[in-house]
Amino acid sequence: MKTNDARSRQGPYKRLLLLLLILTVRCVGMDGDTGPRRIVYWEKWNGFEGESADRMVAAFNEKERHKAEMTSGYRPIEVQKVSMARIEQKLLVAIAGGNPPDVAGAYTRMLYPYVDKGALMDLTPMLKEAGITRDRYVPVYWDICEYRGRMWALPTTPATTALHWNKRLFSEAGLDPETPPRTIEELNAFSEKLTKWEVTLPNGRTEIRNGYLPGISDENKRLIQVGFLSSEPGWWSYGWGFYFGGTLLDGQGDVTALSAENMRAYDWIASFTRNMGVQNRQRFVSGFGNFSSPQNAFMSGKVAMEVQGVWMYNFIDKYAPGMQWSAAPFPHPASLPELQHGTFVDADVIVIPKDSKHPEEAFEFIRFVNSQEGMEILCLGQKKFSPLIEVSEHFLSVHP
Repeated sequence: MKTNDARSRQGPYKRLLLLLLILTVRCVGMDGDTGPRRIVYWEKWNGFEGESADRMVAAFNEKERHKAEMTSGYRPIEVQKVSMARIEQKLLVAIAGGNPPDVAGAYTRMLYPYVDKGALMDLTPMLKEAGITRDRYVPVYWDICEYRGRMWALPTTPATTALHWNKRLFSEAGLDPETPPRTIEELNAFSEKLTKWEVTLPNGRTEIRNGYLPGISDENKRLIQVGFLSSEPGWWSYGWGFYFGGTLLDGQGDVTALSAENMRAYDWIASFTRNMGVQNRQRFVSGFGNFSSPQNAFMSGKVAMEVQGVWMYNFIDKYAPGMQWSAAPFPHPASLPELQHGTFVDADVIVIPKDSKHPEEAFEFIRFVNSQEGMEILCLGQKKFSPLIEVSEHFLSVHP
């Protein structure tokens, strides 16, 4: 039997435990009710591209902290950026598992399949409420985010493509390094002049020759440089028909991949392999290095001309800083002058996955990313232009 003295000794301990429990509950409640509203942002970029996103996130978080300091009771949103490789697969798996990030960077090629799978949140109502409209954007970058009459994303960094050429290789081939090919026919002629072989002579000695050299057997020549390869980098294989006036759909839902314009385009693509020889080409491309490396086929001088995007400046500056190069609109068929200045248009985009735990906070972050301030931090860091129509004088003055 417990004595009154024992009960009196237990009393302070019980009161202390009760006090600790109350404080613990209050602390948890304070963090949940008044602490930062934390959201997770998956982004695919790394290197300098990822660093520009880090600066954008830091600017948003700082604005939120300042707003909380100036506004009584306001809980700031705090974005935690997570770099995510292979985001196309991992994001879909996370969504299917019911545990996606709150907001994510994506590629435009992901949008339509994701929407068809019900994997993304429709942003249309949020955009309408926020007053974010198409007239703020370069139209194509708004349109690229629309599918089935609804908006599923907003753009981040935009891109267009152009023909890039190596000026040194042009000079060595007797071409004007300041004048790119303007037509497909000129590109064909330039490419032949820029194609270079190591030829083994009957006496066993070797010499360098230019052209396609159809009269020399494959056993006696080794390809060491080409003028143009559609497979380098090979990211737009679906679109060569566009440069010849082709389309993939007729606007009525019918596929037009086998149109005369598309067939002409892909026969033109195949002509480069026919001229080089299949095995010669295969051996040659097997020696290409990774894209993001000094052994990149274009930056190392193995390919004289290629289609690339606005991002290529960054990689040349990093991996081939002394390279002499330039860019111009991709050539068009001489018989179709109305197709001049054609380009592929693409963009990185930002989305809210289905079952995001904090969709309102995620959208506030997206609003900042698509503000002039947020967009210019991001696009300056990646040396890309802005998808917004209005840009600041600072953006124009410091952009390379």
